[in-house]
Amino acid sequence: MFALQWVGFITLMRKETIRIFRIWSQTLLPSVITTTLYFLIFGGFIGSRIGKVHDHTYIEFIVPGLIMMSVITNSYANVVSSVFGAKFQKNIEELLVSPLSATTILLGYLSGGLLRGLLIGLFVTLISLIFAPMQFHHIGLIISTVFLTSLLFSLAGFINAMFAKKFDDISIVPTFFLTPLTYLGGVFYSIQYLSPFWRHLSFLNPVLYLVNIFRYGFLGISDINVPLAFSSLILLVFVLWTIAWTLLKKGIGIRQ
Repeated sequence: MFALQWVGFITLMRKETIRIFRIWSQTLLPSVITTTLYFLIFGGFIGSRIGKVHDHTYIEFIVPGLIMMSVITNSYANVVSSVFGAKFQKNIEELLVSPLSATTILLGYLSGGLLRGLLIGLFVTLISLIFAPMQFHHIGLIISTVFLTSLLFSLAGFINAMFAKKFDDISIVPTFFLTPLTYLGGVFYSIQYLSPFWRHLSFLNPVLYLVNIFRYGFLGISDINVPLAFSSLILLVFVLWTIAWTLLKKGIGIRQ
């Protein structure tokens, strides 16, 4: 039985991997170009005028946030588009009637989001070396945070796809929630420079905690309690996993 599930997982993972690299001009290239422009504009042109943030140059300060922003958007986008495409083409119904377990199917789709998110994170990190020296305050925290964040938003993309009924539904969350939360999540600024009202409001933004955990791994600075935020990240991954697994197991959004 384990061998059957393993073969099923490898097959799904291979399908997701081939999909990513087959349309690399849509899945990999845009984020690399966009982030390079961020480095040029905010880091190169504007950063020199801003000065230092927490004893670090501005471009050093924004590098972790830009990496995290790329990981978030790509992990989410890959899974939501892949799962909804399978729903639209009725492919996922074939998986549900196969001997594969809900866990195997879910892991297969999540593998694509993880691969794309981590690849983009690696590419952006390599590009950042052109503009700023890389620092590593806690390498273990960096690796675990980027992995858990990619997994978290892959799960979020899966849940969105399960509830989506048309193509427009998979763009609502990125447009009206994910993008604003990301840009207001401390990627380009420290919340210590905000007024008390906006600073306290920022604490309601979950992306703020992810960016700051990641930034602490690189620079050793953070606007939030890192151990508490990291524990919350693990808990949130568990919660979304449970929701996604339950939706798939019961066929919610698939079986009409």
